[in-house]
Amino acid sequence: MRPKILILSLLGLLTLAINYLAETRNEYFDSKVYYGAIHYWFRGDGGMVYDWLRPETPYGFTYPPFAGLVMSPMAVLPFGLVVVIAVIATVLTTALLIWWFAGPLLKRLPAPLWFSFGVACCLALAFEPVRETITFGQVNTLLLTLVAGDMLVGVARGKRWAGVGIGLATAVKLTPGIFIVYLLITKRWREAAVASGTAAGATLLAGAVFPDETREFWTSALWDTNRVGVLSFLSNQSERGLLARLPIDRVESRVWLLCVLVTLGFWAFRVRREPADIMGGLALTGIVGCLISPVTWIHHCVWLIPALVRCVDAGLSGADRRPLYLAGSAYLIMTSRVTWLWEKRPGPPVALIGSNLYVWFSLALLIWTPVGTARSSVVKEPDKIIA
Repeated sequence: MRPKILILSLLGLLTLAINYLAETRNEYFDSKVYYGAIHYWFRGDGGMVYDWLRPETPYGFTYPPFAGLVMSPMAVLPFGLVVVIAVIATVLTTALLIWWFAGPLLKRLPAPLWFSFGVACCLALAFEPVRETITFGQVNTLLLTLVAGDMLVGVARGKRWAGVGIGLATAVKLTPGIFIVYLLITKRWREAAVASGTAAGATLLAGAVFPDETREFWTSALWDTNRVGVLSFLSNQSERGLLARLPIDRVESRVWLLCVLVTLGFWAFRVRREPADIMGGLALTGIVGCLISPVTWIHHCVWLIPALVRCVDAGLSGADRRPLYLAGSAYLIMTSRVTWLWEKRPGPPVALIGSNLYVWFSLALLIWTPVGTARSSVVKEPDKIIA
């Protein structure tokens, strides 16, 4: 017992140190953007939330008005308390996600469950997308929790409310809308209708309360990529980011559209073959959302966690160890920050590999993450996930 407590304590301290170092770089930058925009909107001179830019930067509020409505308590809370709430929420949702995704695997391991779960949580919190979510003050794990809970509990159990979590996440940030497409592809018509209706209802509610902001978002702010940063910046680990870092400016948009169509086609082919594997569908859809989005900052890649867990589970459960090696190498390289060695953009062809490591691993996970395996029965019996 005591050696395990010591090991877990040391691992916890190492995780805390890693996140502290990340905080010295990021300094809750995104939370400061949210906070400044919400204060300007609710306590300023009556301007719209999309008018505000953080001083000396091009960065402003990029989410739909419904997200601003959800974040409105920031207008009365001190910034320090906002940061504390955001950090605690990210840590707790990360732990919950690990329990949902890896709980059955952890129960099969010979080590005590409390020890295995603690180690898994530390590994998750050290994972670069998660620690970037914490230290930027982002909302990624909260949205992943909404979607994962909806998929693993609502959709898997056939609940009447299935789709609500996906709809709310889509109303806050558009990218989870890919899960509505997943529901359509797997012929879950009722769940897709609930998700679409929830997203539309939340959007219309925000539109009724903030009509000017809603019009501004859908006609202008949504299409202004300068508000989120330069597409070629190394942290943009989507297919569009990869192409933006290549000298193909004249054809970049057309090549990107072709890549998106091919990626979506392959993803649709895989999820349609195993519609009963909800965890597999969650994993593949999280990957494809990262790949096809015009902007996928590294902290958005928390959506890769379900695929990594599925690969570890399949690799430990069967004779084929390749999924385990894929997940292990992806985790180690992503967590190491080695891709940032290419931030200054050294010459090709090495830069094509190094500056797009998340993209290459995302593609590898999309191709080789096991779906419909023996372990998918865990997802088909939701009571075992939550227990």
